[in-house]
Amino acid sequence: MTLLALGAPVQEASGPACYSQLRNDWLCWDYVTDRREELLDATTQHVTITLAALLLAVAVALPLGLLARRYPRLESAVLGLSAGIYTIPSLALFPLFLPFTGLSAATVILGLALYALTVLVRAVLDGLRAVPEDVREAARGLGHGPTRLLLGVELPLALPVLMAGLRVAAVSTVALTTVGTLVSYGGLGNLIAHGVARDFRAELLTASVLCVLLALLLDALIVGAQRVLTPWTRGARP
Repeated sequence: MTLLALGAPVQEASGPACYSQLRNDWLCWDYVTDRREELLDATTQHVTITLAALLLAVAVALPLGLLARRYPRLESAVLGLSAGIYTIPSLALFPLFLPFTGLSAATVILGLALYALTVLVRAVLDGLRAVPEDVREAARGLGHGPTRLLLGVELPLALPVLMAGLRVAAVSTVALTTVGTLVSYGGLGNLIAHGVARDFRAELLTASVLCVLLALLLDALIVGAQRVLTPWTRGARP
């Protein structure tokens, strides 16, 4: 998927009436059918970048959270660093990777993964702290070593909090992926930027709606995964 040329003209009056500059309709099914390949490419790129960024963020957040819990003196530094990164505008953050990644999807993935750390690192810490101490003591009494205690007891019990953090990170990452249009890898954001630049309402609204639907779908999938992985929480009142 490449960024549409901002100078490309909106289809002229020879096309469907809703393409006309005079009408410029917000709702235009002809646009969806005529540009379905373009929409599919943009959606695929959007999903790929979002999932890659989330996986990278989880892979980094988990050891950082464990490190902060193991060494409490590092907690403030880890949380402060992750929160500080979130305050950096993407317009300033993405160019920092350009010397290493160039104008590629990796630039966007790295930036979005860093943004997601703010939520995920805190979720890891909060989830592990939510495990009752008497449960840990009981597990140690049964002969669980540190690794078995973490993998077999602490992480499973921390999953509800971890998944809640992942839901927030996932929804925000879907939205932030649109910013990748700065380096031409914004998925649906490329179409949104083109729609704004050309005042093409059908393109702008269609890409925006797809972005919202993606966020809702990803959130629903995470909720479903949580229900499967934590059956003991079903029916429990929040």
